[in-house]
Amino acid sequence: MNFKKIIFAAFAVMLAIGVGSANAGEKLRIGVEGAYPPFSWKEPDGSLKGFDIDIAMMLCAKMDAECELVEQDWDGIIPALLAKKYDAIIASMSITEERKKRVDFTNRYYDTPAMFIAKDGSGIEISASGLSGKRVGVQRGTIHQCWVEKAFPDAELVLYGTQEDVFADLAAGRIDAQLSDSVQGLEGFLNVDAGKGYGFVGGAQIDVPCFGEGAGIAVRKGNADLVQSFNNAIQAIRADGSYEALSMKYFGTDIYGAGS
Repeated sequence: MNFKKIIFAAFAVMLAIGVGSANAGEKLRIGVEGAYPPFSWKEPDGSLKGFDIDIAMMLCAKMDAECELVEQDWDGIIPALLAKKYDAIIASMSITEERKKRVDFTNRYYDTPAMFIAKDGSGIEISASGLSGKRVGVQRGTIHQCWVEKAFPDAELVLYGTQEDVFADLAAGRIDAQLSDSVQGLEGFLNVDAGKGYGFVGGAQIDVPCFGEGAGIAVRKGNADLVQSFNNAIQAIRADGSYEALSMKYFGTDIYGAGS
């Protein structure tokens, strides 16, 4: 067996039994939101559920690290990381240049487009003039706020602490439209009773400066070993099929994104 084959075989074994890491056997604290279904939510008994939650536990298992989930409101999720309340954020955080100034990111673990939702028959046109004067709801401090401020400056931007609050006000008629992740909008609103009579409008919104390069895991700057451990684990769950199985369970499709 030549050298390249030896290296390939060793890597295959790593993927099959776990990736190993500088964090093996350590306890990692993972910051999560718990208010962004179907990616994360809290059950009546206080337990956290969702795609992000399952991804966090799956990656920790691959890294042979014990994980503790730490719930945190979105507005303070990066400040709490920098204050060392936890070691990493797994909360559907998009990888943007602005956020890279404060934290380091792993490779993406999913990539889905943003889309507007409005009431059927509203006649709303997704353009600068079409949204002029319209009340558009978004979660505060998100990529969606960035895009509405940038592309639709004459819209009346309404900010919320959680995405659940955005959907509640849309259903109540207090806003004319909302912008969120398309999968989250479908599963968290359109596919439930509150979303009946509503639909996507305007197609996928594309803008790399605002929307970034997909959702990644954020860690404090300079923690290259932890970034690499997470990257190895992401690659491993992609290779062994467990990522696709989890994505199919929640969404009926593989949401890893283009080039998967």
